[in-house]
Amino acid sequence: MSIIGSIIVGGIAGGLGKLVMPGKDPGGIIVTILLGVAGAVVANYVGGMLGMATDGGLIFEIITAAVGAIVLLFLYRMFLKMRGGGAS
Repeated sequence: MSIIGSIIVGGIAGGLGKLVMPGKDPGGIIVTILLGVAGAVVANYVGGMLGMATDGGLIFEIITAAVGAIVLLFLYRMFLKMRGGGAS
């Protein structure tokens, strides 16, 4: 997938991640979208390493990117909680 495609899919994944994990996040929707983009990149990389098909179509890419975004959003919230500056 191209960089632009990853950004678009990551934005969609970030939105889906925010729907699954609602709550207040420092940085708002911008941080959530960036986490979605990062989640898309990480999920595609890990999926490739595990031998999962990365050409499963747009829906498969959005789902894997959303899972990556949810995991990164969870880790981001946990990191902020450990630092003492996170919103609950």
